[in-house]
Amino acid sequence: MTFPELQTARLDLIEIKQEHAPELFCIHSNELVCRYYGKDPMQKLSQAQGMVDLFNKSYTERRAIRWGIVIKETQEFIGTLGLNNLQEHNKRAEIGYELHPDYWRQGYVSEAVREVMTYSYEMLDLYRIGAVTFPDNEASNQLLIKLGFEREGTLRGYLYQNGASHDANIYSRLRDASIIAKP
Repeated sequence: MTFPELQTARLDLIEIKQEHAPELFCIHSNELVCRYYGKDPMQKLSQAQGMVDLFNKSYTERRAIRWGIVIKETQEFIGTLGLNNLQEHNKRAEIGYELHPDYWRQGYVSEAVREVMTYSYEMLDLYRIGAVTFPDNEASNQLLIKLGFEREGTLRGYLYQNGASHDANIYSRLRDASIIAKP
């Protein structure tokens, strides 16, 4: 099964391999990144290596797809983006992403999410893409709305991080009618 690598104007969305573990660790050990990620910051490189193995296993089992986000021009690995809880038979998944803070607010995530949504609707034939965010994560909440997601409500005590349960916002975007009407 060949991993579906994708491209945008500025980005390559690639298969994450063990060679990317140091960059993954740099991102996931950063408290700013993990503040709204739903997990505590990584403490050891071996945690990132285990995450790479989990990404690959989840893809092989068709439960998730996680892409590495790489800037075409520099080949810098700056984050990841993926479809979690992938259920092709139910035509749905949840999208999630994280980016190193040096690359925040430059449009990289919205560019990558648009490409993954197109892939999800056209190649995987998904109907619904959901997203879960911390209510305080204004940047992510605003990004999802900008990308056409609708807030559906609050999941009480849904995320556990730093020794406490936290509420989460739930968003979704359904496949556009223009995509549904296939020739």
